[in-house]
Amino acid sequence: MRVTILLLCASCFINIAQAAALSDVDRETLLERLEKIQDASDSNINARYRIAMAAYNNAVGSNEAAIELYLDCMEKVNFKDQQKKAADFREWKRKESEKLADPGLRIAIHYQLRWLILSLQATSEKADRAKLAGEAQQVVDAIFSDPAKLKNQAALLSQAVTSSVFARAYAIDSVKVEDWPLSPTQLDQIYDQLLLPPYRSPDRAAELRTTWIKRILQEGAKAEHWVADRKEDKRIGMASAMQPPTYEKFLEEVQPKLQWEMELDLFHNGDESGASVRMLANLQKYLNHPSAREWGEQFKKLLKPEVAAAPLKTAGVAPQ
Repeated sequence: MRVTILLLCASCFINIAQAAALSDVDRETLLERLEKIQDASDSNINARYRIAMAAYNNAVGSNEAAIELYLDCMEKVNFKDQQKKAADFREWKRKESEKLADPGLRIAIHYQLRWLILSLQATSEKADRAKLAGEAQQVVDAIFSDPAKLKNQAALLSQAVTSSVFARAYAIDSVKVEDWPLSPTQLDQIYDQLLLPPYRSPDRAAELRTTWIKRILQEGAKAEHWVADRKEDKRIGMASAMQPPTYEKFLEEVQPKLQWEMELDLFHNGDESGASVRMLANLQKYLNHPSAREWGEQFKKLLKPEVAAAPLKTAGVAPQ
């Protein structure tokens, strides 16, 4: 019996080995079928992309069109796709009526749609990144021109646009976007990846500084206005008592850090003289900053010219 089992097992292994072998014809046939499947998949994705872009471009024309598409997408994703009744959607709208009536919501979803469109355009190999960066700057500037108006929409604007209800409704939430921030409020990535690099050359140092200052101001506005609660402060009547803790931390820690990074950037890109004066002033002003010692070491290295390698001494060696 034991021998019989072993023989059966050996026979199975032989059959498996034989079944695993592919002829050249089989390989060619499978490759052709695979190519057809991939073409069909690409065609399906492209069709979804075109349909989605048409809907987004139509809705981004006005805040009212944007909120209409937003509600349609909410109904599809959270109710129709979940096999819920139309009455459930109407009840949801009734409960959310106050939030839906907030003018800031219409503005926020308009910007979210604009950023989603830019993000999808950035996936193309033929995308003009310089043009997209310019449009991205416009969206960011518009958002932070009046951040207090959008204080209730911080979560929506911070959401990755590829996970938004717009992307899910049109089944494009799995799209991959390389080297592109997925939220219009990811200021660190937006400026580091898109807006600052074009100005990093000696002949554009002034523009580099202007862009850095804009970034710092927008980071400050974000910290000041986009918080849930105000801090209880014992110094009643003083302006600082109205500042949220995130903004106080920004002024004490984040802003000095960003200013230092700005001057480093300028020092390396054409403004050594001006940047060094301002760096020294920052060190004097922020002596108690947690990074002050590190900044001092960085500054010292910048000011010390590299020592050239000494030539080899050949004294005492007669020429041949």
